[in-house]
Amino acid sequence: MSEFTHIDAKGQARMVDVSEKEVTFREARAQGRVVMDPETLSMIINGGHKKGDVIATARIAGIMAAKRTSDLIPMCHPLMLSSVKVELTPNEAESCVDITAICKLAGQTGVEMEALT
Repeated sequence: MSEFTHIDAKGQARMVDVSEKEVTFREARAQGRVVMDPETLSMIINGGHKKGDVIATARIAGIMAAKRTSDLIPMCHPLMLSSVKVELTPNEAESCVDITAICKLAGQTGVEMEALT
């Protein structure tokens, strides 16, 4: 069994040291789905929500969350993201919104948590 990278030999939490790792291009893609009542999806698609464009707001929130991942998830390194794309696609057949986030950077550690956030 592999050891946990964020726990030291004494069982104490630690941030992984990546200072000696090479800077490389990294990209992560995360996908999810939000299932809802057909009426709710229809309201989103037709722009009927009283607070405005739900899809645009969700896209902005996803980008902001990726940028703040190290503040939200303990032990995550603060990263210099070079690109964050969030795509939201309404799917009327399954009454849901499919979400894809893609994060990119040139850095010393992965960008998976940012894509998931």
